[in-house]
Amino acid sequence: MLRRIYHKLFRAYGPQGWWPADDAFEVMIGAILTQNTAWSNVEQAIAGLRKHDCLKPERILEIHPRRLAKLIKPSGYFNIKAKRLRNLCRWYLDQGGMTVLTGMDTDSLRKGLLAVNGVGPETADDILLYAFDRPVFVVDAYTRRLFGRCGLIDPQLPYETFRTEVERKLKGDAPLYNEYHALIVHHAKVACRTKPVCDGCCLQTVCAFSAQ
Repeated sequence: MLRRIYHKLFRAYGPQGWWPADDAFEVMIGAILTQNTAWSNVEQAIAGLRKHDCLKPERILEIHPRRLAKLIKPSGYFNIKAKRLRNLCRWYLDQGGMTVLTGMDTDSLRKGLLAVNGVGPETADDILLYAFDRPVFVVDAYTRRLFGRCGLIDPQLPYETFRTEVERKLKGDAPLYNEYHALIVHHAKVACRTKPVCDGCCLQTVCAFSAQ
């Protein structure tokens, strides 16, 4: 059923081209900035960082934390996120940068990310999937809502249990997980909202919620 839903979403919306970034490190920055905010706000924050040549880990650690916070203000919670960005950049450089990190196995890389203060499971998996092209399915509120309403997976399951269940059923690779997650986000914004718009939804025939 998970594959069937994927194909329905893909036919309805087409390829999403995620993650919108110039390089893998920018994906990592975006994964922190997108916590608890809309992507449009993240784009403004990244534009501010780019304008001041602050999309490099060394530069983020070099500038004053208050200035960093000001640059990322559009993303919200900017003081907290400035600290988290600095934590991530310090870890990134301590590990040896992208060349070393790319050579790590997925489990070790995930454990390392989760050890960074401010990086939770969803953020770590965003980074693993979109920056490092690892076959890890990202579980967010949209995913829980959609699969829960379709009656496929209990939305109240703990993060790791939910993620493992999705990966067990899909048995996919990184490109599939990438596109699927992006499609879910898009669908959740146009149809499967908190207050769903079921009329015309491409998943009506497979959604238990819509059938009620």
